[in-house]
Amino acid sequence: DRFCMGAAWRSAPEGKRFDAVLDMVRGVRALGMEACVTLGMLNESQARRLVEAGLTAYNHNLDTGPEFYGEIITTRTYQDRLETLKAVRGAGLEMCCGGIIGMGESVKDRAGMLQTLASFDPHPESVPINALVAVEGTPLAGRAQIDLLDLVRMIATTRIVMPKSRVRLSAGRSSLSQEAQILCLVAGANSIFYGEKLLTTNNAGVNEDDALFAALAAREAPATAAS
Repeated sequence: DRFCMGAAWRSAPEGKRFDAVLDMVRGVRALGMEACVTLGMLNESQARRLVEAGLTAYNHNLDTGPEFYGEIITTRTYQDRLETLKAVRGAGLEMCCGGIIGMGESVKDRAGMLQTLASFDPHPESVPINALVAVEGTPLAGRAQIDLLDLVRMIATTRIVMPKSRVRLSAGRSSLSQEAQILCLVAGANSIFYGEKLLTTNNAGVNEDDALFAALAAREAPATAAS
């Protein structure tokens, strides 16, 4: 099991707040779980200290392809993100890195993001595929929900270009039916984020996920002949 922790920082701060993160990582590892954090931009020294504390993985998404990136994000550059990922890899951490679809990007933009991710050697161990959650009061609040088949195609393509990565069906899952989630899992996703919140947005509930896993187990069970 892996426990993921996030902070709403542009970049990881030094001092007491970073020391508190290190303590939390140690606490999670003491419970026998893997630990993952997402803290924004990270330098090499911070990455090394996280490793020393026992961190397993670092999440830092590209969000979209390089050509569309500037239309969505202004707080840091695409190169800033790549530099953080370089520090993560250099420290020996597992990389959790994916993006969001449904923000108005083109199919070419989605392909550009996957091309960048697939250029890492080795590939990211985890690739979250997020469907935009159009939160009221944000610039993308009016966006329609991503078409299910677009999500399935994105997951299937991710699986093809990064065959050994854990492709995570991530944000937006709470709006999908059980059948739609199973379709995504059959198409290539082999991981989810478990828990009722993903940072500030709702996630599928524990009871719903238990039912999803039961349905998947029933689907994969060998057929038996009725007498």
